[in-house]
Amino acid sequence: MKICELKGYKVDRCDFVNKINGAQKIELTHKYSYNVGYASNNTCKGEFTAEVADKDDPGKFGITVVLTGMFSTAPGAEKEVLHLQTYDVLFPYVKSFVTTFTANAGIPPIYIPYIDISDQNIYRVEMPKGNG
Repeated sequence: MKICELKGYKVDRCDFVNKINGAQKIELTHKYSYNVGYASNNTCKGEFTAEVADKDDPGKFGITVVLTGMFSTAPGAEKEVLHLQTYDVLFPYVKSFVTTFTANAGIPPIYIPYIDISDQNIYRVEMPKGNG
């Protein structure tokens, strides 16, 4: 059952460092974070951050991308399910951006791996209503 629909996305930030000289071999690390903000009008906003960097020296090579997507959601949809589904919708856009950007930077394109977050703990922090 489809409980969310992507209405649009944008890249909010892209930081890129490439201080590699010549044909050096590096080992890359990948780190992702994903957060969703929910509104009362059956919409939500997902923010996906992907970081890829040289394992030994992140200051030598790295790319960080922050991509935001806006979604309409089914009334009464569970937040945990929305979190997973919106992540799955935005991941291909982040992956494509990183691959295209690095290829256009004149280096071998980077293909970031998919991480299945369905078995991860999803932490929800509810802010108190009122004076907060």
